[in-house]
Amino acid sequence: MPTAVVILAAGSGSRVGAEVNKVLLPLRDVPVLVWSVRDALALPDVRRLVLVVRPEDRAAVEAAVAPHLGEREVLVVDGGATRHASEWAALRVLAGDIESGDVDVVVVHDGARPLAGVDLWRSVVDAAREVGGAIPVVPVTQLLHADLTPVTEAVGAVQTPQAFRAGAVLAAYRAAAEDGFEGTDTAACVSAYADVPVAAVPGSALNLKVTFPEDVALALELSPARR
Repeated sequence: MPTAVVILAAGSGSRVGAEVNKVLLPLRDVPVLVWSVRDALALPDVRRLVLVVRPEDRAAVEAAVAPHLGEREVLVVDGGATRHASEWAALRVLAGDIESGDVDVVVVHDGARPLAGVDLWRSVVDAAREVGGAIPVVPVTQLLHADLTPVTEAVGAVQTPQAFRAGAVLAAYRAAAEDGFEGTDTAACVSAYADVPVAAVPGSALNLKVTFPEDVALALELSPARR
């Protein structure tokens, strides 16, 4: 069954010290956002690709991704003031395809994570189809409790892309909208409103998020010369 992909790109470049949205910064020969777009389009059976942007970035984002789409189409949607609001804006656009059964899995990814890689995308989609939902998780070490004692239990950090069965994620966000609930990420909302098992898929240390100036330089070092 076809997949719908949502890439969130409605943030800013404030903490990274850029004058433009950080997803439009160059990473090798293309903007940061394009790396995720190319990964998403490499998945089999992608029915819809939705980019969520700030209204003021719409023209720049469309121009950035256009050379990499080939015959494929992309829907560009204005985001909201929060991550949750941006996710909900994308899901409202996808609602018709979800309700008709034309889309069985929705994948949500942060456009500021350019190095997730196609293998990780495939892993979360496959796991979501099998169990209901999937999130990438990486181990976290060297944490301290509030009293400054070391955290000894196993702790994981959640990344994106996150994938869920389409009907479940749409129902969860509709319920959240009625309650005024806002989750920190897709998994938080689904966990709060849908009885869906969520698999932890091994993430990657390479799947960094471009947030600060040093992240741009690190992503450049970690990214392959050609894709």
